[in-house]
Amino acid sequence: MTNKVKMSSVELGALWTTYHKKTMIMRILESFIEKSDDQKAKDLMSGLWEQLDGKVIEIKTMLQNEGAAIPKAFTKEDVYLGAPRLFDNGFDIMFCRILKEISMGMYVLHMTISYREDIVKFYKQLTDITQTYYNLFTQYLLEEGLLPRPTYINMPKSVEYLNDKSYLKGSNLLGHKRDLNVVEFGILYHAVETNITGMQLMTGFAQCSKDEEIKKYFIIGKELSKGILNETVDILLQNDIQVPATPGGTITSSHEAPFSERLMMYCTYLLCSFSMGGNGFGTGLSLRNDLNVKFGMFGKDTFEFMREGIKIMISNGMLEEPPRMDINNLNNS
Repeated sequence: MTNKVKMSSVELGALWTTYHKKTMIMRILESFIEKSDDQKAKDLMSGLWEQLDGKVIEIKTMLQNEGAAIPKAFTKEDVYLGAPRLFDNGFDIMFCRILKEISMGMYVLHMTISYREDIVKFYKQLTDITQTYYNLFTQYLLEEGLLPRPTYINMPKSVEYLNDKSYLKGSNLLGHKRDLNVVEFGILYHAVETNITGMQLMTGFAQCSKDEEIKKYFIIGKELSKGILNETVDILLQNDIQVPATPGGTITSSHEAPFSERLMMYCTYLLCSFSMGGNGFGTGLSLRNDLNVKFGMFGKDTFEFMREGIKIMISNGMLEEPPRMDINNLNNS
């Protein structure tokens, strides 16, 4: 059915961003599928690839119908299927699960700024795909013993209300910090999960990058993830909470890149954006001031790292410019 309503600027921006992200994920999936020796994992990733391929074609069609240029984004030129395996031990599904976390957040945002019915429907369908595969990836990792379940506690038997503002301080006059609540623990636990995988990803990217500036950038990223991970674990240990070990995958000895430098840089940029959103979310939900400060510092460090990456991408001609807000001589007929 032909939709006579023109595509708005924000809808164009949402689809433009989605196209870049989807084509990047497809290239990553192609590499993982090619090197996977686990048939169940291969089938899961192949199923997701087929779903995304159809959605990428839909975006192309919608843009073409508006007379808009199709972004280059990421193509077969950005994945090297002949390269040896860079990651092992379930890292492929672990990382795909994180990519689906990012997708869920982005689709919510894109849906809220979309008004045309077919585009809203498009994001609803993408959300369904993402939620389905996020669950499939999670269940796979649990069954394979690659993803531990978070800490169990005794269930509360009553409902309490706060009546002391010192709860926000997180510590008393003697310096003793109050126990974490379950909401705060959930935010910290998620930070542990994602930064273990992020640290492994940066290590692998640094190992195979041939550009010295970019290699150094990935090494900085690895140290950033490691620092956040260590500080987060320290907070949990101070509360006598032992964090279940999450493997996060294994780096092979390969120094041959499975992806282009541009794809690896864009992937890092995307993960930083996701991390900053998580830090903001954590700051909003945590009721302990020291944790708020900590999340703010994590966010600041991540932002500065991300901005350096953007500068590197611009210097190397790696970053496509989003469509401009060109409203001159606009024909609204």
